[in-house]
Amino acid sequence: MTAYFDELTTALRTAGVPEEQISATVADLRGHVAETGTAPEEEFGPAARFAASLGGLAPEPEDPGTAAEHWTWTADLFNDRRMLAVHGDQGWEVESLDTVGRFVCRRVPGAALRWEYRREVITGRRRARVLGELSPEGWELCGEWLVYGYFKRPRAATAGPAGALDTLPETPRRRLFLSRPGKLVLAVWAALVLASTGAFFIGALGMPGFALTLGLGSMASGLYTAHLESARPGSSAAPRTGPAS
Repeated sequence: MTAYFDELTTALRTAGVPEEQISATVADLRGHVAETGTAPEEEFGPAARFAASLGGLAPEPEDPGTAAEHWTWTADLFNDRRMLAVHGDQGWEVESLDTVGRFVCRRVPGAALRWEYRREVITGRRRARVLGELSPEGWELCGEWLVYGYFKRPRAATAGPAGALDTLPETPRRRLFLSRPGKLVLAVWAALVLASTGAFFIGALGMPGFALTLGLGSMASGLYTAHLESARPGSSAAPRTGPAS
């Protein structure tokens, strides 16, 4: 048991967790296994993976001396994984997606970690399978949009000390990152809305037809991107690229 918690302590320390937070966490876990009488390996799994799956690898923003930065941004479905990779390398942790699909992020100066992200289709039966495969590897679901689930994991889980950040880039001024295909889709969608609206007002298209046209357009776009997502091997992992553009 001692060896397990020593390994867990080392993994948490490598991830940049404050010593007092490590001590409290390990003490709670020791007490839990003492009550249940089970071995920690059986209860929590491998120490390194368990450390990666624990939340709060950075100090809580309410801790004295810390002032978390907050930033919200969005990108189209052709560009989101690339931008998540870029911003994750800059220490931005996605906390959630809001109701309009924007990434709500935080970063704690002085204790920021690099984050890696991936996107998966999680509709229907696929959801349980994806969650079951990714959770043991330290991936945590951090937001959902349409048919997609976005997962995060601190880079320290696989890169060790290299997953920490010594200096932080400035908070980006931009909040919208569109790719060329995304701009094209947006232009086509705008043209469809404009044409449908014009047809509706001149009486060539009734309200049911107007709603059906927009609905079918949205459905076609969603099904097409979902098909691309599931058809391309390895397409879920966020690629690492150069600076944001």
